[in-house]
Formats: sequence, structure tokens, C-alpha cells
Amino acid sequence: MIDPNTPPTASDLAPLFNPAGVAVIGATSNPSKLGYAIVRNLMNCGYRGAVHLVNPSGGTLFKLPFYPSILDVPEPLDLAVLLIPAASIPAALHQCGQRGVRAAVIVSSGFRETGPSGAALEHECVQIARQYNMRLLGPNCIGLVDTHLPLDITFLPPPGPLPGELAFLSHSGAICAALIDWARGQGFGFSRLISLGNQADLTETDLLGPVVADPNIRVLTLYLESLPDGRRFVQQAAQVTPHKPIVALKVGRFASGQRAAASHTGALAGLEAAYDAAFRRAGVFRADTTEELFDWARALARCPLPQGRHMAVLTNAGGPGVTAADALEANGLALTELQPQTIAALRQLLPPPASLHNPVDMLASATPEIYSDSLQLLLSDPGIQGVLVILPPPPTYPAEDVAQVLIPLIKKSSKPVIMVLMGEHAIQPAADLFRSANIPEYRFPERAASALAVLYRRYQMLNQNEPAPSITVRRAEAQSLIAAASPGFLEAGLAARLLEAYGIPTLPVRFAASADQAAEAAAELGYPVALKVASPDIPHKSDVGGVLLDLKDAQTVRLGYATVISNARRARPQASLQGVHVQRMLPIGQEVILGAVQDAQFGPLLMFGSGGVEVEGLKDVAFALAPLTPTDAVYLMEQTWAGRKLSGFRHLLPADREAVLDTLYRLGQLAADFPQLAEIEINPLRALPAGQGVYALDFRMRLT
Repeated sequence: MIDPNTPPTASDLAPLFNPAGVAVIGATSNPSKLGYAIVRNLMNCGYRGAVHLVNPSGGTLFKLPFYPSILDVPEPLDLAVLLIPAASIPAALHQCGQRGVRAAVIVSSGFRETGPSGAALEHECVQIARQYNMRLLGPNCIGLVDTHLPLDITFLPPPGPLPGELAFLSHSGAICAALIDWARGQGFGFSRLISLGNQADLTETDLLGPVVADPNIRVLTLYLESLPDGRRFVQQAAQVTPHKPIVALKVGRFASGQRAAASHTGALAGLEAAYDAAFRRAGVFRADTTEELFDWARALARCPLPQGRHMAVLTNAGGPGVTAADALEANGLALTELQPQTIAALRQLLPPPASLHNPVDMLASATPEIYSDSLQLLLSDPGIQGVLVILPPPPTYPAEDVAQVLIPLIKKSSKPVIMVLMGEHAIQPAADLFRSANIPEYRFPERAASALAVLYRRYQMLNQNEPAPSITVRRAEAQSLIAAASPGFLEAGLAARLLEAYGIPTLPVRFAASADQAAEAAAELGYPVALKVASPDIPHKSDVGGVLLDLKDAQTVRLGYATVISNARRARPQASLQGVHVQRMLPIGQEVILGAVQDAQFGPLLMFGSGGVEVEGLKDVAFALAPLTPTDAVYLMEQTWAGRKLSGFRHLLPADREAVLDTLYRLGQLAADFPQLAEIEINPLRALPAGQGVYALDFRMRLT
């Protein structure tokens, strides 16, 4: 029996992707019905296997007979396509299983998308399929297309997609339909296009490996509405992306909102932060728009990767060159200084008014030969890793003349060259030439710069080999502490012991239930001290006046005790006030926040950013999956002002950045080792000057 937790291989899905014979159950000779459209596409696409039609009414279609039942269909037969009422699907699946069908595509709707009764019907279909070791695509989908086999079992109107090197997996059938027509107009095609529907059985995660195993596919693109099994997706995608790029468009960014939680981390860790972290961990490039999805995919499929971020712009007009320069910088790339020999050669080639510095403006008089010679010079410059070439309609030459001389140069270049053909009608012949040569072209510099940037990101991803640091923790000690604890927020002393078991330094904390006890604790710890109200009902102590700092003697500690309790009682009259925690003050340093929550889809999610009272106001935070990788650590540091300023800024002395990084790794490991710790937060973590370490000053843990 099929194990739904074991990803299928390409050979497992051969009956779906490369069937020797296909039966259409619900085929009809009525041209207005979907059963007719699927047979039409199957017959017209050039499919070389056997086609069988099932309809108890009898008759013929395209000279093929209608069989009364799939049990009557002759060999060969691997795949069934079902377009009959939802209520009839279970019985039909039983017959498919008895006939030896190994895969079925359920086009019919009327399942989970309709409510509980439809969901129950969908579950029944899956159980039947499991009984016969049969895989299901759908239900409520439009089918699939393979342009190279070829195979088209969709009901979409012709013409179908152009052959190409992209695969597209979509949660939306309507997106598939619109995309085919749009892509033909843009001059690019697909190897496989798969509508997933309700994903009762096969999901996008199941199909990642088998789809990219196809040698005709160079890039996998995804349209996603959700990822119910997010952890498995990350695992599978991470195995694919070192070999072939994946670009995903995840929609529904703003529907989920933020989760209710007692910590800053939980409140700020929205679902989209988890998706961003998951895609980054898996090496998946997340696009913001459908256009960007395929801009990136075309570049990744057809261009070499730049070996660095230093780019050049070649143009025949100043305005587009400046626009391109801005766009490159905005996408994390850099305009490089040209080598002196490059400038000297350009001076010999171009007229005196031309700009010989990056961007290189050849002026409107640039001939096709000048375009070609200038591009050759830029590609030969060792400091340039890629070139963005801008071609508005030339005033004295047809744009296609420029295309003809540039195409051979671009095709043999080991550096990426991204073309910008500005305009529409006048440059269309040039666009057609570039498309025929499989060279990506874009209408405006911003889109081209974004495509060039994703090529560099791909290069970075493939060349990050830094191993994760080895950390030593006392996991058994932490396990015993958690096993003895009760659900809810952990007592501060217990939380401190857990942190210390994972090598995260904390300051000694003493609990005091009276002013005298607070003074005794302060004397033991050493002055100056801080007082913090002890209450399981008050997560943000400073908000209620529940924190006093820099108390230098016993009298101020006693008075401080009364003040803290009074402030907290006034602000939260229903809260349980147990006393105060006394803590020794530390020297001045930089304060950051570290936190972790357990995401239902992706597991432990780590947060880092500006700490103290700044966290919710600034929202200077970034997220990564735990346990942390070196790539994640770099991202958290570079993405936040909190991370960047650790190296020092103006009046801020450098803090112990390495100790902060070490703490991030350790907290991530704690969250990964113990998923029952629903929320962990250290706020603030004080980073002392470089080489002096860090201390967790305030922390909070919730156990489920």
C-alpha cells in the first residue's frame, strides 16, 4: 500500500506522467462539454499512446468507440481521467483499481471545496485509491500538460502552451488557463504544467522531485495558496534546489493576520514571516508577483550565473541608463568602476560626447556594430560580472539589426547579459529574434535588474558551503527540567536553568516576597541592582512600571519594592503579584531581542532584532527557521539594524557580535530540541563590548 509520507519517485509516477494508455471517463461527443474538450486536446497534442473513451451511452468520437465501462477498455491502460459527477467518482475509482489503473486525474468538482459532505467524499476517494495503490491528481483540477512527451489532458481551449524548459505547478486552475495564453504572447513555454486542485492525494511537495527529474525542465515554478505540510515541503525542496532552481509565488499574504501570543516574538511572527523563513531555508526564491515569477524563471533557465555582484549598463540613452543603475542598486547589485583599459578602448570606439563610465552611454547614434563592440569590451573587463543592455528603438537602424549582431555574442558569453527592449511595436521584431534564441528580454530596466539580481542570489546559494558551528549543550539536563515542569509560563529560576543548560549566560536572579528579602538579595548579589515585578500575568513588565534600574543601596531597594508592587497593582489589578526578582546591573551595552515560537506548519521559528522597549515600536526584526544555519545567521544580522550596529556605529562602540551569534545558534537548538516550548523570549539580551560576552537580562518561556 502507498505510504503517503514517503515522497513518490519519478518511476512511481510514470503512469501519470508517461502513460502507455489513457482512458477518459465521461468522454462525450457534445462539443459544449468538458468531456469533449479533454478528448480533443488529447487527440490534437500528438500523444502517441492509446486513447480510450468511456461513456455507457455508446457512439464514437474522433473515430474512437465509447466503451460502456473502464472494465471493458483494452490494453494498454495506465491513466484514467474522470469527468463524471462527484457522487459517481468512488464507484468509478473502484472499477479503475480493478482494471489495474495506476493513476487517475479527477477533474470533477464537488468535493472538499463544497463543505463537510464534499470533504467526506474526497476522503473516501483517497481511501479507495490507497486500496489499489493508485495515485490521484485533483480533484477539482484542470489536469496536466507535458509538451515534450507530448500529453494534454486538460479542457483548456487551444492552442496549448509552447514547448519550453519551465515546469509550473499551481493550486489554481484558472491561473493555469490564463498563464498559457499570456506565456504564448511573451514567447516562452513550459515543459510541464500541472493543476493540483484540492490535493487530496498528490501535493506540490510530492511532485517536486519527480517533476524536476525530467531532463526537459530547468526551472520549477509554483503558484501556492497554502502549505499544510510545510516541514515536509522544506525538506523536499531543499533536496531539489541544489540541482534546479525553484521560484514560488505564495498568495494570501494578508489574509492570515497576526497570531495572538503573550510574547513579542509570538505577536510579530506572522504566518508570512514563517513562509519567508521556510523558502529561504529551502533555497526557494519567493516572487511578489506573477510577472516577477516568470521574469526570474526565464533568467534562471537561460542565463549563466554572475560570479559576483558588480554589473555594467550599456545604453544608447542617458535616462534609461540612470533608471537601470538605480534599479540594480535597489536589488542589491553594484555598478562597478570600469578598468582603465576598458575606458581607453571605449574612448577609441565612441564619439567624444559619449559617457565612458558606468553606465556607458553610447549616444543615440550607436550603430549595431558599436553595440556589439562595446558589449564585447564590457564582457572582457575582469571587474564586470554581468551586463544589462538597453535598446530603445534606434533612430537610424531597425532594432532587429542590433539583435542580430548581439545574439551570437550573448550566446557564447560566460557572463549573463540581460536585454531591455524598451517599447512595444517598434522593437517587436528584435524581441522575436531574442526569443527564438532563448535569450530573456524585458521591456523596462526595473524588471531586467530584478532578473539579474536573482541570478546573483542563485550563485550565492550554490556557493555557500560554510558549516554550522558545533555547539555543546546539556540536553539531558534540560530534558529533566522540562519533564518536571508544569504547563504554562515557567518560573524565572527554572527558565534561567534551561538557558544555562544550553550555554546562554544569565545573571543570577533572586526572588523576593518582601522589601526586606529584596534588600537581602541585593546585598548578596552586589549593587547596583534592578527590580522586576514577579507575575505570571504581566509579560511586559516595563509597560506597567514594574521595572526599576540602578538601585544602589538597601533603602532604595526597599522603597523600590513597594513602588514596583504598587505600580503593577494599579495597572493590572487582577494580576497575581508574587513579589519581585532582584538582578545585578550590568555595564552599558547594546540590547537585542531573541525569541522562538513553534509554527504549526514549519516548526520552530527564530526571531532576532532590536530589543528592550524598541521591539514593537520599531519592528526591526527578522525570522529564520531553527536550528539556525550560517546563511540564516548572516541574514538575521544583515536584515536588521540591531544586527548591523553590533559592529559599531558613530557613538556606538562595537559589541560582542560573535557572542550574539553563538546565542542565536544555542536558542535555535533549544527550540528545535523541545517543541513543547511554545514560546521562548530573551528581551533584552545585552551584548557587552567586543570580547566581553552577552547576558540574558529578562526572559520568558511557555511550556505546553
